[in-house]
Amino acid sequence: MTDYFTLENGIRCIVKKIDGVRSCSAGVFVKVGSADETKEENGISHFIEHVNFKGTDKRSSFQISWDSDSLGIILNAATAKETTYYYTKTISEHLDEAFDILSDLFINSNYPAGELDKERGVVVEEINMYEDTPDDVCTTELSGAYYGNGNGYGRTILGTKKNVLRFTRDDVFAYKKKYYTTDNIVLCFVGDVTKEKAYSLANEKFGAILPSTSAKRIKRNLTPRFGKTVRAKDIEQAHLALAFPAVGLNDDRYLYYDFIANVLGGGMSSRLFQRVREELGLCYNVYSYQSLYSDSGTLCVYAGLNGDKLKEAFDAVFDEIRKLKSEGVKQSEFDLVREQIKSSLVFAQESTSSQMTLFGRKLVLSGERFDFDERLKTINSMKLSTLNEYLFDRFDIDRFAVSTVAKQGKNDI
Repeated sequence: MTDYFTLENGIRCIVKKIDGVRSCSAGVFVKVGSADETKEENGISHFIEHVNFKGTDKRSSFQISWDSDSLGIILNAATAKETTYYYTKTISEHLDEAFDILSDLFINSNYPAGELDKERGVVVEEINMYEDTPDDVCTTELSGAYYGNGNGYGRTILGTKKNVLRFTRDDVFAYKKKYYTTDNIVLCFVGDVTKEKAYSLANEKFGAILPSTSAKRIKRNLTPRFGKTVRAKDIEQAHLALAFPAVGLNDDRYLYYDFIANVLGGGMSSRLFQRVREELGLCYNVYSYQSLYSDSGTLCVYAGLNGDKLKEAFDAVFDEIRKLKSEGVKQSEFDLVREQIKSSLVFAQESTSSQMTLFGRKLVLSGERFDFDERLKTINSMKLSTLNEYLFDRFDIDRFAVSTVAKQGKNDI
């Protein structure tokens, strides 16, 4: 059973008690990410996620680590294009202590100047690590090719080194004042926890925060650019990524695009895997996926392949996409993919941390509640004829963005 309540200051809370488990996952979700940043702010959402762990009035950076490790709890955070969230997973007997640490670093971080200086170096090294991971570069730059680098969903989460090196303590406080507001925060508890216990913890730790309203967000450019990015790197493998128009999370049709993505490249029996890898031997890895945001989305294809076979692989990928577009999905493929999607959903239901992420993200982004049973019912009610209607009439394969990373002279198509 899932329970919901709202604290007097406007912070919304979700509680899902699961019988038979002896752990609990708790998360604090904020509706802000790199898509909300200006050019000068790009990277600050992620930077704040880092420096919130660097000390409070109650705990030093080391003490945060020591206190969590000594209890055996998981304590971490993540930044995305539209959300930032902080979370903990703990055995039931340590929930009070785990949530105390989580709430302390979220609410009371004081950002010592020395710690901020050190963390700038850490984040710069994370950017360097990203640059040394060509598949990440390829799929990240695909967003910029599709939406444009200068706005909204096209912005990178990590930001630029130049920005990271100049973010100040005042910048952190100013950005948090704009977006870390009570109308922008969702708390989520999943596992061995009652509604009464969750309310007690939430009200004790978050109830004293004064009500506040988020600043007006920058306008996101949702008009696709259908651009192309080409990066030359001294690497043996070539990397290719494509993005086609789809729909956002607030459009129920995204489930049909999920089916299309899975038929194309959702597993080892998928069309792309069987054709491009198994039959032609052009790549080690090829798959398709949806990149979903609140009000926009893309259906993407990625391939990591032989450095001399980029053009051949591009043609092979497109041949399969055109074939799917012209022939449609077969009943056998539809049935297989439906079971894959249902299984993924059920597997997530058996993980407290996966449910916590699903519930929290859904509520903070849309204000709606995620319902597993309703989602399963929807998937079971989907029809092949409707899927093929979307495929034939709505899936546009003539307009797309492309990103490549390969050796100089071998990265063009």
